[in-house]
Amino acid sequence: MDPRYQDSSVEAEHLETHKKADSSLIASAFIEYAAYFIIFLGFLYFLVIYLFPKF
Repeated sequence: MDPRYQDSSVEAEHLETHKKADSSLIASAFIEYAAYFIIFLGFLYFLVIYLFPKF
């Protein structure tokens, strides 16, 4: 059979898949980045309170 031959009576099925957002995954990522942000704020607090007055 010729590979260029296409049967016009056959339609290809197209499936649309949508990735579902897992709420627990989103919550754990939020907690992780919130912890990073709090640590960053603590570092800035340390710089302002302890190191900047020494200059």
